[in-house]
Amino acid sequence: MYENDNYSGYNIYPTGSEIVSGQNNNEYKNNEQKPGKKMGFGQKLLMSISLGLFFGLFAGIGFYAVQQGTGLISKSEPEEKVEVMSEVDNTALEMEEETGIKLTNANNVTVIESDVSGVVEEVMPAMVSIINNYTVTGHFWGQTYSEEENASGSGIIVAETDSELLIVSNNHVVEGADQLLVTFIDGTEAEAHTKGRDAEMDLAVIAVSLEELSEETRESISIATLGDSDDLKLGVPVIAIGNALGYGQSVTTGIVSALDREITFDDGSTGSFIQTDAAINPGNSGGALLNVNGEVIGINSSKIGGSVIEGMGYAIPITSANPIIADLMERQTRTEKVSEEDMGYIGISLQEVTAQISQMYNMPEGIYVVSVEEGSAAQKAGIMNGDIITKFDGERITSYAALQSVLQYYAAGDSTKITVMRPENGQYVQYDLEITLGSRPEEKR
Repeated sequence: MYENDNYSGYNIYPTGSEIVSGQNNNEYKNNEQKPGKKMGFGQKLLMSISLGLFFGLFAGIGFYAVQQGTGLISKSEPEEKVEVMSEVDNTALEMEEETGIKLTNANNVTVIESDVSGVVEEVMPAMVSIINNYTVTGHFWGQTYSEEENASGSGIIVAETDSELLIVSNNHVVEGADQLLVTFIDGTEAEAHTKGRDAEMDLAVIAVSLEELSEETRESISIATLGDSDDLKLGVPVIAIGNALGYGQSVTTGIVSALDREITFDDGSTGSFIQTDAAINPGNSGGALLNVNGEVIGINSSKIGGSVIEGMGYAIPITSANPIIADLMERQTRTEKVSEEDMGYIGISLQEVTAQISQMYNMPEGIYVVSVEEGSAAQKAGIMNGDIITKFDGERITSYAALQSVLQYYAAGDSTKITVMRPENGQYVQYDLEITLGSRPEEKR
C-alpha cells in the first residue's frame, strides 16, 4: 500500500519494538543483532570492571562490620607501643643524666644531641696554657747568631705536693726552654720548671712553686681526674681541651675513631695511640682528651700525624702514660742553673750523629763517643768508645747543644741515668747506665 514502506519520514517495522528516525529498512537490517552472535571485547571489559567494583564494595562493607563487631579496630594507640616509648624515654633520661648525651626521637629516627658544657665547666680549672720561651742559634757566613722565639702548648694539673703544683704535658712542648710560663684559669701567670721528661713517650712533668700562686688562684684551680683508656670503645664521644694556636683554651668534640693506632716517627720509633676526629691543632699538644664523665683518657699531641690530614688527631693513652708520669713526678725539680765552674763533667770526646748521618749509616741519632778519658765519670759508669748517647736523665739528646743545655742544671757530684746505644753483632742495643758526674779539669775550664 505504501511505497517502499515509508511513511512521513519514519520507518515502522513488524516487531513494533523500536522507531528510528531517518533510517530505512535496509539500514536497520544492517545494525540489527542476529540471534547467537557473541558480545564484543569492549562490552566484556566493561562488564568485568562493573562486577569487580560491586564485589569489592560489598566485601569491604562485610569486613568492616566483622572487625567493628569484634573490637579489632580502635582509634587509640596500642598499649604495647605506649609502653615501649615510655621505656625509651626513661633510658634516654638516664643516659643524659649519667653522660651528658641526649637522645631524641623524631620520626622514629634516634638523634644524639650532646651538651658538654657541664663537663667542660667542671674540668677547665685543671687545664693550663704553656708558653715556651727558647733561643734559636744558627750560623751565617761564618758568624753565629741567636734569636729568641716562643711556642705555645697545653698542660694538665695532675697533682699537688706540699711545695709544688705538678703539671703533665708533652716533652716537645717544654723541650729546650729558657723559660716556661704557665697561665691558669683565672688568667694569672707563673713560671714553671722542668721536673722530668721522657722523649720516647713524648711526656714531661713541670712544676710550679706554690709560693708563686695567690690564694685566689689556688682556690680557682683543681686537680684533673685520670680515667682508664683501656675501657674505651670505638665510637664513644670524647672532648679535647687545649691552647689551640696559642689563643687560649678552646674545646672540640668528636668520637674515638681508632684504638691502638700504631704510628712510626721519622727516627724509626713507633708508638700506640688513640685516634679521634676531634680537632687537635698546634697548641693543643699536652692538653686533655676527656670522656663524657670528665676523666682524662689521653694526652693530646698535634705532633703525632702532623696537621696535614683533617679529622685525624692522636692522643697518648693515659693508661700507658700513668707509670711514666708517676716516675717523672718523683724526680728532683731543677730550678737553678749551676755556674760553669761547678757544672758536672762526663769525660768524653764526641761527635754529633745528625739526622742526616743517622739515615746514611743506619745509626741512632745522638752523641757518638769517640774516646773516653781515663778515670773520668764516663769510664766509671761503663761508657765505651763507639757508644752513642741518646738520653741524659730521660731527656733525649740529639746534639752537643742539647747535652750542654741539660748539663747546666747538674753539678759535680750529682748522680743520674745516662742511656747509650751500643753496637753488638751488627745491631744497636740499649744500655741504661748510672753516672756520677765529675769535676771539669783545670786545663779544660
